[in-house]
Amino acid sequence: MTPDEEALRQAIIDGCLALNAAGINQGTSGNIGARYEDRVIVTPSATPYAAMTPALLASTPLEGKPRWSGPLPPSTEWRFHRDILRARPEIDAIIHAHPPHCTALAMSRRGIPAAHYMVAAFGGSDVRCAGYATYGTAELSALALKALEGRTACLLANHGMIVLGETLEKALWRAGELETLARQYTLSLAIGGPVLLTDEEIDDTLRGFANYGLKATS
Repeated sequence: MTPDEEALRQAIIDGCLALNAAGINQGTSGNIGARYEDRVIVTPSATPYAAMTPALLASTPLEGKPRWSGPLPPSTEWRFHRDILRARPEIDAIIHAHPPHCTALAMSRRGIPAAHYMVAAFGGSDVRCAGYATYGTAELSALALKALEGRTACLLANHGMIVLGETLEKALWRAGELETLARQYTLSLAIGGPVLLTDEEIDDTLRGFANYGLKATS
């Protein structure tokens, strides 16, 4: 293992711990995947984050039949990590978690509309909710890829959320922003629902983000 790969693996572990500390994830239900050269590195299945070491993370080539290396099996959600990285060359990190407000919306199969200008941080005028499929399946991966078209986040029906990043740091930032946005939208629904921004207003925000360093997609 090269020093660069070891550093990335440690950053993945640190990211998992940060998600739990922020309340975005609980226990071992979430997972992080990241691109390293021509492979994907994924957190192992059912392993407490505090017990993880860089050597325990699983890795497989992005192309061809999966050939996992590492002492533990990968997360059961490895498939969409690999599929997303293959389909989105501009993305280097993926976070999946079950934060309370994102998951509450996903349980009601609601996406997040243009209720706040920060929805533009995810690439457009909404964050879509993908259809339901059993966790870990090719069907779920296909549904997630569709919901992520032109976006850097989506909800998964009756499940949780996925957030993408051009870097792991950017993915972690988006994870926090998405749960905040979901909480705000959920609260607004309790008092009659939000007034939605127009496509033109979101487009203005996207142009502003491009110059502000918050570009939604590369």
